[in-house]
Amino acid sequence: MMNRKVILTLLLIFLIVGIAAVIVVYLTVGRQVNLAGFRGSGSEASLQVPTGFQVEIFASGLTGPRFIYFGPDGVLYVADRGNDRIVALPDADGNGRADQVQLFADQLDSPHSLVYHEGAWYVGVPAGVVRLADTDGDGVADQRTTLIDSYTPPGQHSTRTVEFLPDGRMVLAAGSTCNVCEEADPRRAAVTIYDSPVGQNTATGERVLATGLRNAVGLAVQPQTGELWASNNGRDLMGDDTPPETIYIVRDGAHYGWPTCHNGNIIDPDMGQPDACAGVEPPVAEMQAHMAPLGITFYTGDAFPAVYQGDLFIALHGSWNRREAVGYKVMRLPLDGRTPTGPAEDFVTGWLREDGTVDGRPVGLAVGPDGALYVSDDKGGFIYRIFYTGER
Repeated sequence: MMNRKVILTLLLIFLIVGIAAVIVVYLTVGRQVNLAGFRGSGSEASLQVPTGFQVEIFASGLTGPRFIYFGPDGVLYVADRGNDRIVALPDADGNGRADQVQLFADQLDSPHSLVYHEGAWYVGVPAGVVRLADTDGDGVADQRTTLIDSYTPPGQHSTRTVEFLPDGRMVLAAGSTCNVCEEADPRRAAVTIYDSPVGQNTATGERVLATGLRNAVGLAVQPQTGELWASNNGRDLMGDDTPPETIYIVRDGAHYGWPTCHNGNIIDPDMGQPDACAGVEPPVAEMQAHMAPLGITFYTGDAFPAVYQGDLFIALHGSWNRREAVGYKVMRLPLDGRTPTGPAEDFVTGWLREDGTVDGRPVGLAVGPDGALYVSDDKGGFIYRIFYTGER
């Protein structure tokens, strides 16, 4: 057995190493960190919206709700990630509040995204995609098929966002395994495309559609052009304001720069070379760095004023890698078709308080049959409904 002196010596060494590690982390990272996202327990937020709009809670009591999607029955479905389930939130009386939380499917591994396509729900989980179907119409999924289970290990970014193109092909976005590195799997930091999996037991025709997207969490199809748009989270540890967060149009065969180039014109200080940005696709829009854009949706309803028609809404989760907290809101990118007519502007704010505490973190967005905008908050466990009551 080791004597007491040896044990004390080892403990002293471990203590010195630990203190040194803390000092190194502080000098390299700590000056670019805020803990806003971890402060506050998550509660009903006092939200601010433009004149003529109002906010109410549509549903509560969820645990880490991520993306949301209206099914063909007009009911809002939610990837309730913290409970490993998909739930339905019917509003049969149309009073703007969910009547109940109905279980659609459980025992899913951290579901993040969901989309309805040709009679079934497609759910993004860390390993890939699961298809769920309610074949007997009782409101509960009775058929479950694992279409993709090869996106492992998760690495730094574990969310998988699934969407369908107008031609029926399925796309899946997977973020990088790291902040900045060379990926062994070409499907990471990329969007991969598959043949239509309808009626199949697996996803076939796998091909990388676009690369260099560090973490394209939000995907949406532009309703007029059929183009795929994506939100992208820029890398950390390049300062408070670099690189900006971005919105891209995802083009077949295009490269968007990561890990050597950011935003089409910023050479990475660790991995970039002088020509790193040559041939890199530029973003459609840029926003303040470290706001963490997640869900995006185009406004396709008719309840908002005409000036909002076709605009892109962006949920900003908020990020840690900045001395002053930013994000924690929903922004609107005004568009004329596919062309921005101005910079992104605040639409819903108030989750981030002036004292630095955070009541909630926006994630998913969906436009309801009533024309309202629905927003999920994975910190407070709420679904908010933003609707217009002013003059048009």
